[in-house]
Amino acid sequence: MGSYDEADSGTIGVINDYEDSQPATPSMEEPKVVGAAAVQAPIISSYNDKIRPLLDVIDRLRLLMVMKEGIQLPTIVVVGDQSSGKSSVLESLAGVNLPRSQGICTRVPLIIRLQNHASPRPELYLEYNGKTVPVEEPQIATAINIATDEVAGPGKSISDIPLTLVVRKDGVPDLTMVDLPGITRVPVHGQPDNIYEQIRDIIMQYITPKESIILNVLSATVDFSTCESIRMSQQVDKNGERTLAVVTKVDRAPEGLVDKVTADDVNIGLGYVCVRNRIGDESYEEARKEEARLFETNAHLSRIDKSIVGVHVLAQNLVRIQANAIAKCLPEIVKNISAKLDANVSELEKMPKALTSIADATQAMMRIIQAAKESLKKLLWRGEFDEYPEDNTKHGTARFVEMLNRFSDELHNCEESNLSKDFLTEEIKGLEDARGIELPNFLPCEAFLRILRRKVERISYLPIKLSEKYWDYIDDVVMSVLTRHSEMYYHLKVSAKGAAHDLVQKLREQSINRVKEIVEMEKLTGYTCNPDYMMEWNKLMKQQDHFINQISGTNMWPLPCSVDLQGLGEIQIEHLRKHSDVSILQQAFDLKMRMVAYWKVFKELMGPDGHGIKMMLVESPAIVAKREKLKNSIKVLKESKDSVAKIMDGIVAYDACLV
Repeated sequence: MGSYDEADSGTIGVINDYEDSQPATPSMEEPKVVGAAAVQAPIISSYNDKIRPLLDVIDRLRLLMVMKEGIQLPTIVVVGDQSSGKSSVLESLAGVNLPRSQGICTRVPLIIRLQNHASPRPELYLEYNGKTVPVEEPQIATAINIATDEVAGPGKSISDIPLTLVVRKDGVPDLTMVDLPGITRVPVHGQPDNIYEQIRDIIMQYITPKESIILNVLSATVDFSTCESIRMSQQVDKNGERTLAVVTKVDRAPEGLVDKVTADDVNIGLGYVCVRNRIGDESYEEARKEEARLFETNAHLSRIDKSIVGVHVLAQNLVRIQANAIAKCLPEIVKNISAKLDANVSELEKMPKALTSIADATQAMMRIIQAAKESLKKLLWRGEFDEYPEDNTKHGTARFVEMLNRFSDELHNCEESNLSKDFLTEEIKGLEDARGIELPNFLPCEAFLRILRRKVERISYLPIKLSEKYWDYIDDVVMSVLTRHSEMYYHLKVSAKGAAHDLVQKLREQSINRVKEIVEMEKLTGYTCNPDYMMEWNKLMKQQDHFINQISGTNMWPLPCSVDLQGLGEIQIEHLRKHSDVSILQQAFDLKMRMVAYWKVFKELMGPDGHGIKMMLVESPAIVAKREKLKNSIKVLKESKDSVAKIMDGIVAYDACLV
């Protein structure tokens, strides 16, 4: 951002015209004795009539609190270390007495609006906490202290809530300034330990925006480079392009001051102004006379260029810099107000309309239910994820496949799937337990069913666990979808989620009960109509003779310890040689192959590729607050836009008159 001292000519041509129309600044060579008439004249008479409309529109925007909408306004921010003479400088500009005390005088940001007013009777009033309080001039300091106590509390604590002091008085410059608490590092009794951090945060809040003009008040009695206010301003305005320094207490340390302000070791881009503040019971007229005499007669101070000394010069510089800043920023302010207004209007239009009848509530509820239903179909059925492109947890069909694959892995890796462990031991025991009256060459059905029941029982928890995971996931997705579609209607969201959860739990219970029923059915009989079962059994039974021969070991030495069976791998057989009854081994092998075939078909099927309406009228408090906030914001922005448009029209008309 360029210096406010030299604003863009296309932006502030009207300001340049104002300057051209004003009397030239007196030459430095004019007589050094200032007459009483000159001293008693208003601090500044130039600019006021022309600048007032620009300042009025900015003050109007500030009154509308447009800065809360993120619209920054040109503001003269007064900063300085504690006891730097900050309040005295403002008193000299405003011509009124501000609070004085030991320690921090200013405990809250004090917005001072000075308005040149021809009426012989000054008008002063305070604005704070939404009220306007007229004040008599002699009581202004007391009134400010009372207002400060109301805003910041009694004692010595500070607050970032501002007060506004309006001074309408003949002869004051048209200025709006913000006086901030003086910087102190050591808390006094009654102040918090972090008083420095609190003051620093308030100051940085005001001086950081590039639209702010920093008026840095420095005492001539200190080294400028050690001032905390200089350090803070350099953090946000390194080159000093928007910083003006006013040097106070020049009568206490006149020696070497001319070198300090001309050397500019601390980068004050807008220059220095040296002033002598009012002392004791001096009137403002007496103080200005004494100031003029001091800079004319003091051996050290008289060497300082007259263009940078005196309260009247400070007032002229501030008015000029302020006018340039306003003219330069005004187009951007108009642009930002319009953009913010459009954005808020657009956001308000996107919000669902307020429900005012049962019919409205019913229609809204049906729209939400239909939208949620369509979203669930996409996620859980059709595999369309355009509504949640980045949230993989909502991609239902894909997550279902993952769960099914995990179930398949668990089933294939469970102990019951290890068909080679203790080969035929369970089958032989089952046949022995089932001996009785039976047909020759027929396997006892009860032996097969006992083994089947035990195996099914051992894995029965897996399909139930899968079903529970499925429904837990479905419940999460349903709740998430309903929340998204009913977010604007709090009571509808609560009711819909409650009803949906109850429905999902009911279906979950039915589904799990059905799975348990299917598991129990598997225990009842070993019947299967799947043709793959018989094909697999026949293929496995072709290995029976070879298996029996390996156990008997006829014409073999040494006897083999294992045999390799297709579909089963290498099987240990030594433990089977203790059974001399070959028919038992044959029946056990047959029974085992039936179970292997049955189990294989079952696992393949389970493989990765297997086949209250009135309550709705009450909106969420957050939505109500947001709607009201947007409406108020739009109202403020519209008024701001209208205010700016009026002044811009006035400037155009003025330019036309000049042409």
